[in-house]
Amino acid sequence: MSLERAFPGVSFNQPVAMLQAPGDDSRWFVVEQPGRIQMFANDPAVSSTNVFADLRERVDDSAAESGLLSMAFHPDFAENGEVFLYYQVSEDTTPPIEDDCCVSQLVRYQTNADGTALDADSAEVLLRYTAPYRSKNHFGGRLGFDDDGYLYLSIGDGGGAGDPDNRAQNTANLWGSLIRIDVDSGSPYGIPADNPFADQSAFLCDSDTQMQQKQAAGGDCPELYAWGLRNPWRWAFDSDTGVLWLADVGQGAWEEVNRIERGGNYGWDIREGAHCYSASNCDTSGLIDPVAEVPQPDFRSITGGVVYRGSAIASLQGKYLFGDYVTGRFYALADSDPEQAGLEIEVLDDSTGLGIASFAQGPAGEVYLVDYGGGVHRVVANDPENETGGPPAQLSDTGCVNPDAPWEPAEGLIPYRVNAPFWSDGADKRRWLALPNDQTIAIDETGDWQLPPGSVVMKNFYRQEVLIETRLFMHHTDGRWAGYTYAWNDDGTDAQRVHGGRVETRQGQAWIYPTGSECLQCHTAAAGRTLGLETAQLNGTFLYPGTGRRANQLVTLHAIEVLDSEPGTERLPDPYADLQADRLADQARAYLHTNCAQCHRPQGPTNLNMDLRYKTALGAMTICNVAPQNGGSPEERRLLPGDANASVLVTRMSLRNHADQMPPIGSHRVDQEGEALLREWINAMASDRCD
Repeated sequence: MSLERAFPGVSFNQPVAMLQAPGDDSRWFVVEQPGRIQMFANDPAVSSTNVFADLRERVDDSAAESGLLSMAFHPDFAENGEVFLYYQVSEDTTPPIEDDCCVSQLVRYQTNADGTALDADSAEVLLRYTAPYRSKNHFGGRLGFDDDGYLYLSIGDGGGAGDPDNRAQNTANLWGSLIRIDVDSGSPYGIPADNPFADQSAFLCDSDTQMQQKQAAGGDCPELYAWGLRNPWRWAFDSDTGVLWLADVGQGAWEEVNRIERGGNYGWDIREGAHCYSASNCDTSGLIDPVAEVPQPDFRSITGGVVYRGSAIASLQGKYLFGDYVTGRFYALADSDPEQAGLEIEVLDDSTGLGIASFAQGPAGEVYLVDYGGGVHRVVANDPENETGGPPAQLSDTGCVNPDAPWEPAEGLIPYRVNAPFWSDGADKRRWLALPNDQTIAIDETGDWQLPPGSVVMKNFYRQEVLIETRLFMHHTDGRWAGYTYAWNDDGTDAQRVHGGRVETRQGQAWIYPTGSECLQCHTAAAGRTLGLETAQLNGTFLYPGTGRRANQLVTLHAIEVLDSEPGTERLPDPYADLQADRLADQARAYLHTNCAQCHRPQGPTNLNMDLRYKTALGAMTICNVAPQNGGSPEERRLLPGDANASVLVTRMSLRNHADQMPPIGSHRVDQEGEALLREWINAMASDRCD
């Protein structure tokens, strides 16, 4: 099995779903989180799209997980033209309040006569409920119809670490549940007669007020089909058996796959996966176990998932396929028998290089992966003639190094250095890049460098002047990025490729050789994959070892025609240089940019709306005087001016072997010098300054 770009001529802005209208396999619809739906022909050679709907002015995607999240066609779409959308809007408050997202809405729309455009004025709101003010995430959610014509919607617990208001176990609200409604009867909808609480259908939970009254009366929401879920981002029916499979995103330890039963309680927040979440409350009576679970950090944000019913890959027939948005891992359950529990997990691709946001399936049962970075990939059978399995086992055979002296780069690789180095447990590093013939590097509007397919970035890691690891980061010709790591032998004569990652003692300390998926957790798509290759990082002098010449890197690279345009003048300071009062903020911000902003930025792979990039003004970073979203004491803030001890930005970077440590992977040692820098910066701030 392998992946190939399904429609290489088109790309999308933060796609989260792809689907087809019932009975029409001639075209696809792609849902973009900011509020637009694109439509295009089901043709691998397609080169253009049409806008089916543009709701960006009404959809609020300001929170990390908010926006246009799902779409479903009515089963009778060809006759009635009905489309259902699930998205967030801003609260309508007078006067407006700060950070006023998010109200979730389930809305029915009509299309034009030929079904090629949504009528934005036809909106009929069926459900409307407000997120808990303390948190703006875990909205869910996927829409879909069953064979009886009932509409399902998955809804998260509303956010906040550990579901602090116990919403997922409260059947008097819709949070943390899968609901089922009849959109063809009732006002604004009807309740299927076999829903668990259908006997209470005279009083719906279609608004905040209704849920509050239901809670006060001690009743249950008749919309509920199953509950006890944390963040059920994606689910799907098996087209052959009708079994409903749902993947639920975990808190900090376990990601899980569930087979959903009517009236089932899936345990959150009593349990995470099949494990007690809180030792003080773990009564498991009446709870349903997941059929499979994946530990963190192997997975960080699970994405379900469909049962393969295609004909192209016999070995996948009947297996449930799922992936992970953060790590890019792609798995299958080795057996999707609905009567079996504790299903074995099979690794299909340990590092796809994709931000797997969703799965799609055509009527023939073939499967597609929707990459949040903009593309769509199809699951295909391996082509033996093109199956390489990655670079060779020995570093000396890769072509990236001198085979007779593999500690030296191959001829033609370009050395470089960065102004603000990433913390790597105290290691020293040397860096090189290689480009395919006659290719250049594009510079985007943010100063990030976009390396063409076929490029390679190589980095050597030294401890106490001993070479212990070499990492290759490759932009493959199919557009996918992948990381590979090599461990050096004790003689220092060659390095062996490490599969699956490992930790071993090197030069007196534990050293982490990362997995390919862990490489991609840091080298995020939002940050352009190659973290150090940006204008602000390379704007500085470098002593080129081949010539002994010292020169500005930007000037040199532009002169040898490596860059396709004139670079800018931005420059990051060195966070580890001697601290100076007038440069303290710049140095601290450079540290955050290098070590944190690859995840904490717009479209980054976290559920937090922080932006820690160097050029973002402090007041726009969403950290100053902002309460932590995932845990923390009432007096703590992400950054509390004048008090580093109460700033989780600092306290979490000082943790190791802890679920809240930052960075979450890849480090066993605290960067004491970096921590001291951030402490000095925060403590020097005036208590009333957030600009």
